[in-house]
Amino acid sequence: MEIDGNRVVILGGGVAGSVVAKSLQFHAHVTLVDPKEYFEITWASLRSMVEPSFAERSVINHRDYFTNGDIVTSNAVNVTETEVLTADGHRIGYDYLVIATGHADPLPKSRRERLNQFKEDNQKIKSAQSILIIGGGPTGVELAGEIAVDFPDKKLTLVHKGARLLEFIGAKAGDKTLNWLKSKNVVVKLEQSVDLNAFKDGQKIYQTSNGETIEADCHFLCIGKPLASAWLKETVLKNDLDGQGRIKVDEKLRVKGKDNIFAIGDITDIPEIKQGFLAQQQAEVVVKNLKVILEGGRECRMETYKPHSAIAIVSLGRKDAVAQLPFLTIGGRIPGFIKSGDLFVGKTRKQMGLNPDIVQA
Repeated sequence: MEIDGNRVVILGGGVAGSVVAKSLQFHAHVTLVDPKEYFEITWASLRSMVEPSFAERSVINHRDYFTNGDIVTSNAVNVTETEVLTADGHRIGYDYLVIATGHADPLPKSRRERLNQFKEDNQKIKSAQSILIIGGGPTGVELAGEIAVDFPDKKLTLVHKGARLLEFIGAKAGDKTLNWLKSKNVVVKLEQSVDLNAFKDGQKIYQTSNGETIEADCHFLCIGKPLASAWLKETVLKNDLDGQGRIKVDEKLRVKGKDNIFAIGDITDIPEIKQGFLAQQQAEVVVKNLKVILEGGRECRMETYKPHSAIAIVSLGRKDAVAQLPFLTIGGRIPGFIKSGDLFVGKTRKQMGLNPDIVQA
């Protein structure tokens, strides 16, 4: 049932914003503002580079799960006390605002263009004999794992500026990952970086920061992307950002000092590892809290969000993974069985009210 006069505007249609849009669409007048026409299950994107058809299930048009609300395909450029302004000139009034803009990741506007991007990446991998991966965080490690398993004849080199892989979790996980990559003949160079400014398209020689040269037919840059929060510095929320550009939130996931503005996902200052499944859990807390507010309930009925300890599973190809649990770090087939086969795509589609298996036309 829609409640008149309660307008919810959601900025960002990623793993967190999409959950809020889907869950509130029949409880309020919801507007989703996102520069893309689709929601992407981001932890499946590296599999889609080695198997482009995988993206048919993991890249989902917003309209497939969000059938009862407005979609504005643009970036938000300003927020006032009462409305959101977008790059394409929309002025959208809100009673409640949810900011879920995540990281600044320039992606194509349409689903078809995104699927084509995966096909192009796949062709790039297939046609190369040697591949350089720059970055040894979860993205670089998972991409190396996907290529090493699906294309074992490729000569793979991974360069990482840190002293160990996967610095966002414990050293044991990094060590297990390094051993697994070496077992797949991936050359790993730590405490080095590659200056791509000195690189010219067409050349196949890369130079590392300590003077080593690496020959590769192509490269993939897998380093962290900046938060998509710089634009907030010119808005009414300019004083609500910490020194790293993250939005300061309270335990109800409201922007501190604001009763009607929430923030979720990577953009918040919640002291935990930024991961997709945690962003989804935050979204569910905000959904419950907004339902309490929309139904006229008291604040004591609102849920609080408790930061999680460092739990993470990093896929290593199709069957293996490394998992960091509160008191244990394990690698191999057991954590691989949990994540690496379907990468939770079927489960996530089901959560979004979609058939877990059927691909879109």
